[in-house]
Amino acid sequence: MRNVSGPVHHVRVPSVNAAASFLEGIKGNQVRSIQKTKTDRGDGKKPDYSIEVIFDDGTTGSYPLSIDGVPVDPKTFVESISSSLVPGMKDIDKVVEQTKNLTGKTSKDFQAVTGGFERKLAPKPAEVDPILSRNVFLDNIKGTTEGGEKISLKDNENIIRGRGWDQNDWEIKEFPNKTKLDLLYPNTPVVLERIDGHAYLVNQRALEIAKIDVNTKVDNGTIIIENGKLTGVLIDGPMSLIDRAFGEVSLDDKIKALMSAQEICFKHGLTTVDDAGLSKDVILLVDSLQKEKKLKMRIYAMISNIENDVNYFLKSGPIKTNSLNVRSVKVYGDGALGSRGATLKEPYSDDNHNYGKLVTDVESIKILAKKLSEADFQMNTHAIGDSTVNILIKAYSKVLEKKTDPRWRIEHSQIIDRNDLDGYNEKILPSVQPTHATSDMYWAEDRIGPKRIKGAYAYKDLLKRSKVIGLGTDFPVEKVNPFHTFYAAIARKDLNNYPENGFEYENALSREETLKGMTIWAAYLNFEEKEKGSIEKGKFADFIIIDRDIMKVETRKTPNTKVLKTYLSGELVYSNIKAN
Repeated sequence: MRNVSGPVHHVRVPSVNAAASFLEGIKGNQVRSIQKTKTDRGDGKKPDYSIEVIFDDGTTGSYPLSIDGVPVDPKTFVESISSSLVPGMKDIDKVVEQTKNLTGKTSKDFQAVTGGFERKLAPKPAEVDPILSRNVFLDNIKGTTEGGEKISLKDNENIIRGRGWDQNDWEIKEFPNKTKLDLLYPNTPVVLERIDGHAYLVNQRALEIAKIDVNTKVDNGTIIIENGKLTGVLIDGPMSLIDRAFGEVSLDDKIKALMSAQEICFKHGLTTVDDAGLSKDVILLVDSLQKEKKLKMRIYAMISNIENDVNYFLKSGPIKTNSLNVRSVKVYGDGALGSRGATLKEPYSDDNHNYGKLVTDVESIKILAKKLSEADFQMNTHAIGDSTVNILIKAYSKVLEKKTDPRWRIEHSQIIDRNDLDGYNEKILPSVQPTHATSDMYWAEDRIGPKRIKGAYAYKDLLKRSKVIGLGTDFPVEKVNPFHTFYAAIARKDLNNYPENGFEYENALSREETLKGMTIWAAYLNFEEKEKGSIEKGKFADFIIIDRDIMKVETRKTPNTKVLKTYLSGELVYSNIKAN
């Protein structure tokens, strides 16, 4: 993390000439010297240029003028530095000849990097400015995205995709913006998905292709705008505009992804996977690959809540083979807590005008619930916020009144008003991911406050009501490793053994409850308890061999459990034991 000397003043710079004045302004007030430097890359590409700055206290900083030898439009430079000025700047409208000489009269050599002049203070740490804090993530975009997934587009462009950013892990928990992406990739669309899958950071090119601007209207999410301009952050609903703009992944890429996922799952001891939200085409592809014996993984496939896809399966009926079970629909009730998309009864504690937004409106939830109940399909709805949980309990309860064994699921069941806990029962079941608790615990109380946190990640309380609870990993949001799930459920700690007494430990599960939640109860939620979930006569011979007894070993050692062998129907599909 780089440090700066104090707060950064945000001033709108009206022109290229003003940019020159800015440089001279800091020279007169804070800087001992300014000089333009050239760095030869040695790889046949054009050299990079930067402005090197020596401050009065002897510390140094630099401002790149070009990246990979590529200059940028002066307008972009001006817009960039307007959000990253150093204290003490004066005479912003003054034209300074000396500075103009650094860049040429057109300023065409300037390559902006949001964050501006960064003072590197040592050894004493200083307060980190939000602008710079956000850009710690963006500083490495080029290196991390070059190896990203590239998908051919109709106009012969490529798209760079990535996933995994989380502003809650940064010192200043602010969303990033697209400024640096625009500079690094002015002509190539870039789509970077937040770790929870509920937000995108995209560049201007991606926005243009998707036809998203400041006037774009959305009802089921948020397009973040700052100072009248798009930041590139899209939360929940508007992400679909990006997805539609860039079309489908190729068939070959889909097959490669499925086969790769199977390999990863077997390595971690998973023999059945619940995949929440698959299109009709992907489900039928999975079915065909399984029938060809290419894909062995057993999959409980939840149909994406796309009207045509849902109607297709409601008309044709469920699919049930030894490897594939299609009898449920995945619905998004709201977004995620980390991106403040979860829908709450009361505003966020750290954003007191924000209640979050529903991804699927209340009336649509009611209509779909009635439709699925009449067709005997299971409804599995993503619900993070307490308002969404309340809406689902009411909608589910109404249509399931006369149903005997529906096993409808509330996925995540993350923040619950304690008055709503009794809404869970043998018909309305919780499906949760214990590592969410230990990933979110560092900032969750900031989001919802000390009172509501008592009804969050309340797995023991939920189990008391429903008598069963399904436990999963929710990868790729969390790690694939199910033993991290096991540890988080019983210890309520992260992998560094923090906190000492466990996070809201009163809601920890016992080892037996956790094991059942990952096996027989998980199978029960899938209507599959008679064929899997325990080692019994007549059930599938799906089992694993591990290097320790997780029911007896010291708690802190459980997440380090290694899978030695994985068997599916008695067939060895993974081995970590080297042959002699």
